Amino acid sequence: MKLRPIISHSCFVRLAFSVVAILLCGYQAEAQQSLPHPVKLYAISTQGLNFGAFTVGSSGGTLSMSATGTRSVTGDVVALGLGVTYTPAMFQIEADPGTVLGILNGPDVTLTGSAGGTLNLHLGTSNPALPIITTAVPPALTTLTIGGTLTVGTLTSNPPGFYSGYFFITIIRE
Repeated sequence: MKLRPIISHSCFVRLAFSVVAILLCGYQAEAQQSLPHPVKLYAISTQGLNFGAFTVGSSGGTLSMSATGTRSVTGDVVALGLGVTYTPAMFQIEADPGTVLGILNGPDVTLTGSAGGTLNLHLGTSNPALPIITTAVPPALTTLTIGGTLTVGTLTSNPPGFYSGYFFITIIRE
């Protein structure tokens, strides 16, 4: 009596191929390669947002500081030199190269004057523009600057003096 195989050779090849195809489907697909270590992100404020010296006439207006350090005015506001520096806010960031960052500006802030009065500060855009992709290899740092706009009232409501306050931003690793 001759024994016949239950599964023929051609059927075995098809079955083996099907098993391999099913096994391959079981692997998890990833869009990006996992990082070999936790991503670190450190940021420190190294320079405050400073609008410099200015004066206002009878109607008020705005004084803006760009993220690149350029001042501009609207209305009855006059930017003055007087040797007073004006600068965007500056942050130094340490992150792995290729880290994608976003920024969430906090709410508008009320700045309080040393001789009374208040100014409204609205945070502006950043330099580099969003999204930020870090390129510096630690310990080198990525520099981020942020500007803003002051809403200035009349001379009566905003007397001369030093106006100060705090603002918050959130740096988001995307």
